[in-house]
Amino acid sequence: MRDDLRTKARDTAEEVKERASGFEEQQRGRMADEVSDVSNALRKAAEEMRSGSPQERTMSQIASTLADASESIRDKDLGEMASGLSDFARRNPIAYLGGAAVLGLAAARFAKAGKSGGSSGPAPEPAQRPAPPTSPVDAARARDFPAQPTPTPTAATPATPAYHRPEPEDI
Repeated sequence: MRDDLRTKARDTAEEVKERASGFEEQQRGRMADEVSDVSNALRKAAEEMRSGSPQERTMSQIASTLADASESIRDKDLGEMASGLSDFARRNPIAYLGGAAVLGLAAARFAKAGKSGGSSGPAPEPAQRPAPPTSPVDAARARDFPAQPTPTPTAATPATPAYHRPEPEDI
């Protein structure tokens, strides 16, 4: 009975390991394809630039580096990639941090683009309309001095003086 349970546990663990390995391989393939697509897009963009320009050379170099990275992703397992990334970070900390920042910005942009509605910014505030005049004096002022948007009052600081709304007599 005990041996049967051990054998069954080993078989189950082996099956889980095989499935995880297959999933990892599939995901690495997808990631490699995505990186390759970005590399190809950069290469096409570089071809459309003026030949020999600094921008063209930079784009070509980035495209080439991404193509190499795509092949590395395809050929190495997760442990080897983590080790290689760690070694790179030790040798080139500034490039590593710069790359991490660029990837973070790209991920944020993709996440923002993926949100429903596709809005790229906050919703505009509705236009404020002045209240209708309630007395003949207010009606005369409204006729003589067209309505202007009322700014939100702010506290006065040395850098920003308090807002002063001019009276009609001041105008």
